[in-house]
Amino acid sequence: MSFTHPVLVRWSDIDSYDHVNNVRYFDYLQEARILFLAEVVGTGVGDYFTEYPCVLVSQTVDYLRPILLRHPPYDVDVWVESIGTTSYTLGSRIVDRGGEAEIVYAKAVSVIVAVDGETQAKRPLGETERAALGRHVSAS
Repeated sequence: MSFTHPVLVRWSDIDSYDHVNNVRYFDYLQEARILFLAEVVGTGVGDYFTEYPCVLVSQTVDYLRPILLRHPPYDVDVWVESIGTTSYTLGSRIVDRGGEAEIVYAKAVSVIVAVDGETQAKRPLGETERAALGRHVSAS
């Protein structure tokens, strides 16, 4: 099961080539990832990161086509690909569903590590975290 968050392109996201600067893709992915994690456990954005501290340790993005400035939002889909002992991997993609066919603009893989909120040392995922994440595992 995946989560979808609509993102609007802002004028400031556009570069001199009249498309979204590649760095902004990371912003769109981050925005959706944070909202996804808050919804997964259902505690709200601030509470999730207080209760279940974690850090992004790796993110790769495949740019498939340029995103252009327009008013309808693009969708960012997020899902859990795998769950480990101290980390989990999220898949995501930026998609246009406004036409006859779905068009994928970018695909990303993000690795998140659970940490202790005080020491920032790795910690095992708790049962509540693991169960909540497990409900969102998908092969999207």
